[in-house]
Amino acid sequence: MSDTWAAGREPDVRAVRRAHEVFTSGGELRRPPVRELVAASWRRSARARVSPDGAACVELGDGDLAAYREGHPLAAAMPVIRELMGAYATDGEHLLAVCDAAGRMLWVEGHPITLRRADGMNFVAGARWSESAAGTNAPGTAIAVDRPVQVFAAEHFRRRVQAWTCAAAPVHDPHTGRLLGAVDITGGDGLAHPHSLAFVQAVARAAESQLALRAPAVRADRLRLTALGRDEALLRTGGRTLRLSRRHSEILVVLAHRPEGVTGDELLAQLYEDESVTPVTLRAELSRLRGLLGPEALRSRPYRLSTEVDADFAAVDRRLASGAVAAALGGYPGPLLPGSRAPGVVRLRERLADRLRAALADRADPGLLADWAYSAWGEDDVEMWRALAAAVPAAQRPPVLARLHALDAELSAGATGLQRPGPHTRR
Repeated sequence: MSDTWAAGREPDVRAVRRAHEVFTSGGELRRPPVRELVAASWRRSARARVSPDGAACVELGDGDLAAYREGHPLAAAMPVIRELMGAYATDGEHLLAVCDAAGRMLWVEGHPITLRRADGMNFVAGARWSESAAGTNAPGTAIAVDRPVQVFAAEHFRRRVQAWTCAAAPVHDPHTGRLLGAVDITGGDGLAHPHSLAFVQAVARAAESQLALRAPAVRADRLRLTALGRDEALLRTGGRTLRLSRRHSEILVVLAHRPEGVTGDELLAQLYEDESVTPVTLRAELSRLRGLLGPEALRSRPYRLSTEVDADFAAVDRRLASGAVAAALGGYPGPLLPGSRAPGVVRLRERLADRLRAALADRADPGLLADWAYSAWGEDDVEMWRALAAAVPAAQRPPVLARLHALDAELSAGATGLQRPGPHTRR
C-alpha cells in the first residue's frame, strides 16, 4: 500500500486494526495492509514506550496556556487559519487544531459536540500530542517527519483515537525555515479523503504567507541584497536602496556567498567567462563599487564585505535546508540574476533552482508544483510538468497533460524555442 490513497479510497479499517493488534502484542508488521508511513510511526511510538491504551497528558493549564500562546509566533497566523478553516470545521462537525513544534496543542476549536467528544481523549488545548507522547496521530507525526500527514482511524497508535481521522501539515517560519508547529483538521469518516490533506496543506501555506508579511528586524549595520528574479540587484544599506549595475550585482552575489573572502584570482574566475580579462579590469570594478558602498565596506586581501549580508537567495537556501519548501518557493520570485553569465553566479543559480525543483518534486504538492510550472521560468520545465501531472487530482489533469504533450512534441521535433541559461532551459 502506498503512502497516499487513491482518490476516494481509504485503508481497509479491519485489516489495519488487525495489524495494530498484532503489532502491539509483539508481532511483526507486514505490507499490506499498513502504509510504510504508518508502520514507521508505530515503530517510533513503540520505541518511545507509548501505551496503546493511554491518554494524552495536559501540560499547560489555562493561565500558562494563555500566556504561552499569546507570545507564540503562530498567534499571528491564527486569523487566516480561522478564516480558512473555521466554517469548514463547524459546518462539517470537525475540529481545527494548531500545535507548537513540541506537539503541544495551542488552539483546538470547532463544532461544540465534536469538542465535547474530543475531551474524552484529551484532544484539548494544553495537551501534548507529539508522536513520542501520544503515538501516531496527524499533527504529532507531521512534526516528527516534517511533512504533511493524514492518519485514518485504525492507523492511530492509541485505541481511543481510532474513531477519528485527521490531516495535518507543518508550518515553518518563512524567514528562518524553523519549524513552528502544525495545523490540523480532525473529525470523523468525512475527512477520509485525499482532499482533506490538500486542504490542510493549503492552510499551512497561507499561514506561512501571513507570517512572511511580518518582516524580521534587520540590523542597521547589515546589508540587504535582493538578487532573485532580477538582472540588476538591489542593495539596502544605511537606510538607502541602491540599484546596482550588472557587474556590481555579480560581485556582491559572489561575496555574499563567500563571507570569508576570495582572492583576486578566484574572483576573476567567478566573474568572467573570458580568461583574457586582466586583474586590472577587476580592480577597476572593485574600486567603483567601493566608491558606491563606502571605503570601509569592501576590503581586500582577500576581497570580502566588512558587514554581514542578508541575501534573498541565501534565505531560500536556508528554508530548503530546514524542509520549509512552501516558504522557500514563496521567497523565490525567479532565478538568481537570470541574465548573468558569470561562472560563479551561473553555478549558484543552477544549484538553487535544482535544489528547489527536487524539493518540490519530492513534496508532490499539486499547488506548489503548479506555482512553479505556471511561472515564467517554469513554463518550459518538462520534468516539473510531469511531476505536476502525477500529483494533481484526475479532474484537474487534462490541461496539465495538454501542456506536457505540447512540450514533448516540441522536443521530439527538435524545437528548442527561446532557451534561456540555467534553470530556464528545458530538461
